[in-house]
Amino acid sequence: MRNNKLLKLRLYLTLKSINAHKKYIESNKRFGPFIFFLLTITFLELVSRKIMIGTFGPNIINMLIFTLPFALLGTILTKMFNKKVNKVLLFILIFILCIYYEVQFVFYILFSVPFSFSTIGLADQALDFVNVIKDTLLANFGIIITLLIPFVVLCFIHKKINTDRATKMSIFAIPLLIIIYLSTFLVLEIKDSNNISNKKLYYNQDAPIEQIERFGILTYQRIDIRRQLFGFTAELETENTESKPNQTAEEIETIEEYGLNRLDIDFSKLEAKNKGIATLNTYMKDAEASNRHEYTGMFKGKNLIFILAEGFNEIAVDKDRTPTLYKMIHTGFDFKNFYSPVFLSTTGGEFQSTTGLLPTQPILKSWKSNEPTIYYGLGHAFKRENYRVQSYHDWTYTYYKRQVTMKTLGFTNYMGCGNGLEKLLHTPEELSKIKYPCKCKWLEKDSDMARVTAPLYMGKDGNFATYFVTVSGHSPYSAGDNIGRLHYDTVKDLNMSSQVKYYLASQVELDKMLEELVKQLEATGELDDTVIALVGDHYPYTLKIDQVNEAASYKKDSIVEVNRSNFILWNSAMEKPIVVDKVGSQIDVLPTLLNLFGVEYDSRMIVGKDILSDYEGIAIFSNNSWVSDYGTYQSNQRKFYPKSGKKIEGETQAEYVKRMNNRVRNSFSISKLIVDNNYYEYVLGRKW
Repeated sequence: MRNNKLLKLRLYLTLKSINAHKKYIESNKRFGPFIFFLLTITFLELVSRKIMIGTFGPNIINMLIFTLPFALLGTILTKMFNKKVNKVLLFILIFILCIYYEVQFVFYILFSVPFSFSTIGLADQALDFVNVIKDTLLANFGIIITLLIPFVVLCFIHKKINTDRATKMSIFAIPLLIIIYLSTFLVLEIKDSNNISNKKLYYNQDAPIEQIERFGILTYQRIDIRRQLFGFTAELETENTESKPNQTAEEIETIEEYGLNRLDIDFSKLEAKNKGIATLNTYMKDAEASNRHEYTGMFKGKNLIFILAEGFNEIAVDKDRTPTLYKMIHTGFDFKNFYSPVFLSTTGGEFQSTTGLLPTQPILKSWKSNEPTIYYGLGHAFKRENYRVQSYHDWTYTYYKRQVTMKTLGFTNYMGCGNGLEKLLHTPEELSKIKYPCKCKWLEKDSDMARVTAPLYMGKDGNFATYFVTVSGHSPYSAGDNIGRLHYDTVKDLNMSSQVKYYLASQVELDKMLEELVKQLEATGELDDTVIALVGDHYPYTLKIDQVNEAASYKKDSIVEVNRSNFILWNSAMEKPIVVDKVGSQIDVLPTLLNLFGVEYDSRMIVGKDILSDYEGIAIFSNNSWVSDYGTYQSNQRKFYPKSGKKIEGETQAEYVKRMNNRVRNSFSISKLIVDNNYYEYVLGRKW
């Protein structure tokens, strides 16, 4: 009996030992949350980099180093409490990370820029377009699922992650987090003679895509939050103008004959009330002005109709389907190398073409909240020339805070849906049936807006300058698009995908609007005395690049050439077209118009330049890529592709690229400084 008891005791102890050993082995197979956080963030960063930048890029090591503090912070949070609470926190944090990167992805697809907290209150109304967001999610369902992979993996392996409370961790974890965080700043000291330094990019530049490429999305967001809380003043780069080729004899002769677009302002004598204004004064003092030329004042005394066309791009133009668009492009000023770079949807395109400045999310927020006076805005500029000025938009008049921004441009009688235009477009009975608060249909016909507003400004004494913001070309491009359905017969036989055909059909309405404007101008006898200018706000970015290429005449890339478009500048009295091969973009529209209409302005104070002048042409994109008359610079590759048949003279290619890169960065910085400091009012306010 005693032996049996000893045997049972030995067996019990053996089994207990085996079980303990098994638990020991299992516990040693587990790994800490730090590894999982690090792998999760790295995976999400790499997927996002591929989407936003187009490549994993040369700075993966930098990104990994800046990721370490986030991984350690997650570890601390999931080791502070008991095992069960820590496990729940681990699931919550990983889920939040996945959702955050999905939000960044969707925001980038919709607006072509990464999300910034400065956007809150700026693009909030874009959420009204539930169908657009839904279509974006469905079209990119694979990537949405991919970004959830870390959370799905966690559901399967969470038992292998050790979330036991670390009793001694509190002694070492916080100091370790601080040490790792501070060590990341060693990366900022790395120099690169061909590009802006990490340090300048981190502290002194507003360049989200470059920051993501160098430091990762989470670090970009941390920089963004810090700047929202504590402010930020950009610093300018040296443009190395000494390496710029000397002016040709022809250029010197043109300047001597016609002069420069500059005012008699001595910026060195202007008192600066802060650092930002001091920086601008120093820059303006040495900046080059663009020259006047044979076309200066060509349209002086004529009327102007300026149209910002929703989603308009060169792929929409067809000789038979859109005859009026085609005619105006090829019988007026014919710009062969014009771009409409997409910056945060319509509001970015509008800002570029109406201010001549470059937009970023902080700049657009400042424009809408600080209400700076855009002295050279079309409303202000033409009002000083004694024109009657007015603006119209056939959707919610408060959209993108236009009730505020139109005033900054000088349009004090702006009319949209909700403050009067709806009553011109619809009868009282029709208005009672419309469900939208603005009392306009989604979508309205732009040709109707042209028709009902014509009596408000045509056929009256004096000159007029009228600004239209259209809506008919808005996405989504599908059978649910009433404008697309209206004109679908014009595209039904095309060998293209359904979404592309509905896009092309929607742009037929823009052609109808131009046709209506010509008809109304002929009726009042003002056609020959009126200039029609039109530019797209952005390319149809809800179409994938393969879909864009279905309608394109050549294969476009998804960063630069997808933005190539048309700038219509047409007057019926022009005897022959004037072909312009120089590169230009939306920021050049305003100064080009000011010069053609003989409006006095200082070209040093506008980032964009008159396309018809001798000033170097350039089109700048949201990721700091650019196109010039000599080639294309892809910032994600840090590579310059020379244009065939063009030779850079007077400087090496490396010098040229560095100078142009600095000009691009300065263009963003100057735009921000001008808007943030209400610089036009500061310098030119005394001239009101």
